[in-house]
Amino acid sequence: MDKLLISGGKPLAGEIRISGAKNSALPILAGTLLVDGKAILSNLPHLHDITTMIELLGCLGVHVVVDENMLVEVDSRPVTGFTAPYDLVKTMRASILVLGPLVARFGEANVSFPGGCQIGSRPVDLHLRGLEMMGATIEIDGGYIRARAPKGLRGSHIFLDTVTVGGTENLMMAASLARGKTVIENAAREPEIVDLAKFINAMGGDVRGAGTDTLTINGVEKLSGGSYRIMPDRIETGTYLAAAAATRGRVKLKDTDPRLLEAVILKLEEAGAEVTQGDDWITLDTKGKRPRAVSLKTAPYPAFPTDMQSQLMTVIAVSEGVGRVIETIFENRLIQAHELNRMGAAISLEGNTAIVTGVEKLKGAPVMASDLRASASLVIAGLVAEGETLVDRIYHIDRGYECIEEKLQQLGADIRRVTS
Repeated sequence: MDKLLISGGKPLAGEIRISGAKNSALPILAGTLLVDGKAILSNLPHLHDITTMIELLGCLGVHVVVDENMLVEVDSRPVTGFTAPYDLVKTMRASILVLGPLVARFGEANVSFPGGCQIGSRPVDLHLRGLEMMGATIEIDGGYIRARAPKGLRGSHIFLDTVTVGGTENLMMAASLARGKTVIENAAREPEIVDLAKFINAMGGDVRGAGTDTLTINGVEKLSGGSYRIMPDRIETGTYLAAAAATRGRVKLKDTDPRLLEAVILKLEEAGAEVTQGDDWITLDTKGKRPRAVSLKTAPYPAFPTDMQSQLMTVIAVSEGVGRVIETIFENRLIQAHELNRMGAAISLEGNTAIVTGVEKLKGAPVMASDLRASASLVIAGLVAEGETLVDRIYHIDRGYECIEEKLQQLGADIRRVTS
């Protein structure tokens, strides 16, 4: 099993390119099932989850061609099956996103209940309820969601009880081919929602209001082929910014979009970092100074993202002062605190709140990743710590970060992949 071996204590310095957004690429790949023609996607990250989604599309009969630059040509016209099997779905929660497109275009879908990171309950009830309001019949049978709409879906007015990114994406895709108009209220506002809407519109759809809490989708008879470029990954961007802040370094990140990270940048500036930005680049410079402790509370976009909480916790762990981290999205997402404490951090948990007392130094230790973003926080801790840190179970990090050790090496880190 692969592990990351890190010798810490060096400030990060240099520049790297940011990859395409995993959390945008996955729903857009699922959305190619809506397209009656060839969809050509560029700027996809080379990640295990992307490979899994492509494999899932292949299981359905979709014809996928990938070149050496991760330019992907997808043709869903040859689809012959409508079942997303457990063996694939169990490894990646985003597999549930084929449900809406399949039932909308083909009138049938059989999708196993999803897996992914174990960071708390993420029920799919809202996905299913919305599809039922659009005319689908839903049955749960043997761990599979079986959806049927032989006469197609119809537009509906849907209010989501809870803000859900996946639910918004699934229902938006389904509504794009439904008869009539669908209005989704209390919709998620994340940039990845906006990117998916832009993709659907680029293929001939009619989605309006993306980026607000009310989406209006006018169903069209079909989506045609076209080309689309995936947005840059805001979480990868934020992770490298946090790593630079924690190590008292200076980095420039290219091919990104600073406008997607306002809440994160605000906290890093509050911690004492100097941040400058352009249309597609961002730099962070600590001037070699130890960060100041900050407090944060996660909430749906545009507030501070839960996917950046664990990385900022590591920054606070080596800061001057005391910070509080309040997690409101997932109940198990403070779990990295225990591994950080093994490295000398001083973090105490009280329910959904972590009280972080900054320490001058962390010490290298063997640690174990529990989920994708927690693994990133442990890598940052290893970059800061004195001595060697061995991060185990890095298959988590490979799900969301393209070539993480190579990019960190470009920034001067002493990090390598080892097999035991």
